[in-house]
Amino acid sequence: MEYISIIILILSFVTLLAIGVPVAWSLGIASFITLLVSVAAGPSATTIAQRMATGLDSFALLAIPFFVLAGEIMNRGGIANRLIELAKSLAGRLPGSLLYVNVIAAMLFGAIAGSAAAAASALGSILGKRMETDGYPKELGAAVNITSSTTGLIIPPSNILIVYSLASGGVSIAALFVAGYLPGIFIGLILMVTAAVFIKKEKLPPGDGVSLKEFGKTFLRAFPSLMLLVVVIGGIVGGIFTATEASAIAVIYTLALSFYYKELKIKDLPSILLKSSETTAIVMLLIATSMSMSWVMSSEDIPQAITNSLLSVSDNIIVILILINIILLIVGIFMDMTPAVLIFTPIFLPIVTELGVDPVHFGIIMIMNLCIGLCTPPVGSVLFIGVQVAGTTLEKVFGTLIPFFIAMILGLVVITLWPGLTLWLPKLFGLM
Repeated sequence: MEYISIIILILSFVTLLAIGVPVAWSLGIASFITLLVSVAAGPSATTIAQRMATGLDSFALLAIPFFVLAGEIMNRGGIANRLIELAKSLAGRLPGSLLYVNVIAAMLFGAIAGSAAAAASALGSILGKRMETDGYPKELGAAVNITSSTTGLIIPPSNILIVYSLASGGVSIAALFVAGYLPGIFIGLILMVTAAVFIKKEKLPPGDGVSLKEFGKTFLRAFPSLMLLVVVIGGIVGGIFTATEASAIAVIYTLALSFYYKELKIKDLPSILLKSSETTAIVMLLIATSMSMSWVMSSEDIPQAITNSLLSVSDNIIVILILINIILLIVGIFMDMTPAVLIFTPIFLPIVTELGVDPVHFGIIMIMNLCIGLCTPPVGSVLFIGVQVAGTTLEKVFGTLIPFFIAMILGLVVITLWPGLTLWLPKLFGLM
């Protein structure tokens, strides 16, 4: 019976996506159709509605709209410019320094805003013209911007880590946040090494060096923005406030900072609130319908069937992790990050925990996997934003992107096989 449910669920979901039904509605309708296998239509519809409402009944989810709002304020409040200037001063006179600047700024901006799309849009708009003026290949600049923008989803604060905490049944958000730092920085370094190969090949010009005095001024201008990380993450790790409370503090801090920089006016707030509300509504609908699908799968014993199938292949943890990574890489190509986390966490987490993998470590593995999907067609939102901002085409950029994809996959392999990279900091701070 469970295999019939799996077939119906997959076929109905894929068919709905193929005919153009939005992902959120496809999830809900496919869940309803699958439930009809064992329950009458009326109770099935009622159950799906109840599960959608129950799925959103979580205090931790309040952090998402606040972090979305904080990210939108940062994007409009001049914070990105100051972080880019700091990154420029760090890269100094290195050849092709603007590519390094893009990666460093993406890690800083993404870590503060928690949005890959916002980072790709802001950094591409600001750095793209400068790269073009200095003779950088447009496709190379776009490839670096697209891939490096995803590092902010691993480096906290990150909304998707909060979603994983919900889907996993309560893995510590504080532990996930702290665990993301070293893997996120590691991926950034790998992308910089890959960029260095292109820099040498293209013989790109050096950057503008800065004196120690100028660096000090740049650092001081960016310091208030960087302090947000200390306030938010330090407060969570220190037990001063929860992740949800930290998100509200992030909004107050960024709002005050943007007014202090005099780059945000009262008249800008309605459009910022509207944009944040739209983003939050989309995310929450995805969460609601994904949670209904997760419940349907659980009630039909679908996770257990998949678990038995995977474990029948091998009980070697390395083999299982490789299989799961391959599945998630394929899933990431066709599915948005939020529903993928909500659907596949309840399926794969029991398998890997049974074999000894820490849930925090697996969370970073999963997010890193799906970050790669954001850079691939046909649904890679960051890919299309990066291409559009760069003023080029997907066909021209894709060839340059491939080496960066390979670098990210190699980084994923290291993160998967080296748990200490992920778990060292949470253990150091006593979060595990």
